[in-house]
Amino acid sequence: MNRNVKIAIGSVIIGIIALVCIFIAVPYYNVWQQEMSGKAEFAKAEQNRKIRIEEAKANLEAEKLNAQAEIERAKGAAEAIKIENGSLSPSYIQYLWVRQQNNLNDKTVIYIPTETNLPVLEANRFAK
Repeated sequence: MNRNVKIAIGSVIIGIIALVCIFIAVPYYNVWQQEMSGKAEFAKAEQNRKIRIEEAKANLEAEKLNAQAEIERAKGAAEAIKIENGSLSPSYIQYLWVRQQNNLNDKTVIYIPTETNLPVLEANRFAK
């Protein structure tokens, strides 16, 4: 046989063997790829679960600290009332009201009652 024919037959045989190997290897590759994809999704889900747990722990810690702050504020208020001999005098209530005014913004309107509970209508008399 001619050398070129032998090379051609050898090339065809190698091509057929390569095709058979590819047909055998592709299903195994697909199975391996699906397994790796599943492992990646599982790892991602596990990481997301851990993140949610850590966020929940942080929220719980914040709520505990807020509760402790509220308890301390209540203790302070109780101590203040105790100092006032257990009664809230009108002057102490007025003091608390004035102290609260620091938290208001410029657009807040404050109505101050008079002795007859009528509004003061001459407020801008002195503004002129």
